[in-house]
Amino acid sequence: MSLLRIASRSLARTSLLRAPKNTSSMAVTARAFSTRSSHRQQQQQQQMPRTLKAGPSPGVVAALVGGALAGWYFFSSDSADASSDNAWRKVNYHNVYKDIADLLEDEDYDDGSYGPIFVRLAWHASGTFDKMTRTGGSSGATIRFPTESGHDANAGLDVARARLEPLKKKYPNISYGDLYTLAGVVAVQELGGPTVRWRPGRNDNKTESECTPDGRLPDAAQGSDHVRNIFYRMGFNDQEITALVGAHALGRCHSNRSGFEGPWNASPTSFTNFFYTELLNNAWVPKKWNGPFQFVDKETGQFMMLPADMAFRTDPQFRKYTEIYAADQDAFFADFTKAFTKLLELGVKFPEDAPVYEFKTLE
Repeated sequence: MSLLRIASRSLARTSLLRAPKNTSSMAVTARAFSTRSSHRQQQQQQQMPRTLKAGPSPGVVAALVGGALAGWYFFSSDSADASSDNAWRKVNYHNVYKDIADLLEDEDYDDGSYGPIFVRLAWHASGTFDKMTRTGGSSGATIRFPTESGHDANAGLDVARARLEPLKKKYPNISYGDLYTLAGVVAVQELGGPTVRWRPGRNDNKTESECTPDGRLPDAAQGSDHVRNIFYRMGFNDQEITALVGAHALGRCHSNRSGFEGPWNASPTSFTNFFYTELLNNAWVPKKWNGPFQFVDKETGQFMMLPADMAFRTDPQFRKYTEIYAADQDAFFADFTKAFTKLLELGVKFPEDAPVYEFKTLE
């Protein structure tokens, strides 16, 4: 892709963003929807208009659904090449990182990037861990089997798996568990977030027998008690939970997946602390529609919060950390990278000599 094309695309998309209110003391990043070098350019203060790009066209949705159905078998069978305990040693993970990064940008998908759904895939593949039974987590990659991929919380993730499937064929020795979690790391970093430490060595289960039961992932319609029950089961504390939910700066909800609709902020393909600033600085009112109960910002009605999100504003312990992260993006980044690395490694028995990678973002 030429530099001219990248520049023109970035300028066009920057005009679609809006900065959170009351952020004059913050450096509002001029990150556009491009997933390349624009994310690593010098941050500049910029006031963003209030309009927002709409979702994908019906034709794109139909194509994605059709592709997901055609590719169902890919995710219900295992790769014999990655079955060896030592297969992971044969993979050049720097090359995999680059190839995943090359898959991020697509102006015809959602807000122009697969990054947010890659983060969601990594999250949901890992967030099934139960510290009491030592079951679940990213090792095993059971999210690719119909039993688990069919859970309501995983609706739409077939799109992410289909996008990554060509890389599984290109690098047959990488496990699905490593591929899915690395995709989340790539997305966080290439969309402007912090460096996330990652290591390989997850094994894939060959059958559905170890799929986790439904209900281990958060229910967005619930409140603080439910949020704590879900995350405490994994071994997280209130500070880590609050840091992880900051990933809601990315992406949007889709009524044909979760039932909810809309983005959390105006820059859904930039990893920022905007989730916290929007949550605290906006007035939120119930959305008037025929869908599930959710909130929208009172001023424009363009942005939404889930009932579970509001717990981080109303619960005193959660709010304490929300205020810290709203005021200091560096503090958020530092705590997020530790919590996200912990999430991706829950329940994984890594080889003793598995190296730890800190990948450089693409220039």
